[in-house]
Amino acid sequence: MSAGIAARTVVFDFGGVLFRWEPAALLRGVLPHLASSHDEALRLSQQIFESFRPGSDWSEFDRGRVSEETLVARIAQRTGLAARDVAAVVEAVPGHLEPQAPTVQLLHRLHGAGLRLCYLSNMPAPYAAHLEATHAFMRLFDDGVFSARVGHVKPEPRIFEAAERALRLDPAQTVFIDDVQHNADQAREHGWSAIHFIGAQDCERQLRTLGWL
Repeated sequence: MSAGIAARTVVFDFGGVLFRWEPAALLRGVLPHLASSHDEALRLSQQIFESFRPGSDWSEFDRGRVSEETLVARIAQRTGLAARDVAAVVEAVPGHLEPQAPTVQLLHRLHGAGLRLCYLSNMPAPYAAHLEATHAFMRLFDDGVFSARVGHVKPEPRIFEAAERALRLDPAQTVFIDDVQHNADQAREHGWSAIHFIGAQDCERQLRTLGWL
């Protein structure tokens, strides 16, 4: 493909789409003494992750502005949780991000169909490096943007602008797949097609309806 010439591109989110992201399950496994029930885990998840809203502690970790050590200290101070418990959560996330087999299979089908594949993910630097080093299917992607490497996070408009430049996207030739509705909505604001991901089978059906398969 010539430089500057955009191809039809499918852009994947990672957490909750290609990789498992179930914060309540994560916390029940890592901190059973604090999250012995699903409801307790949900409350604890809100304390720690704050729905990943821009400006929150974890969002700043995703943005690449704070280290793991600073993140642990900030969350512990804000919530009153023991630093060792917060650190255990931070350290457990990479192992929790397991590939979702149906979506990986869809990724392979899209690659086989000749579509250009990219990613746009809110992901702190150490987790991004872990995913790149661990999973062979990452080689199916032509390119991608991790939030920590561009200093912006979804759903901020600037990360979509950064992705368009870095990935050489033509909005009219781009479809974005994300499990968070407001991220998909922001992609549409930029002229991209977007699919709110609820499962690989539904996603493939929507891609076919849109004429991408």
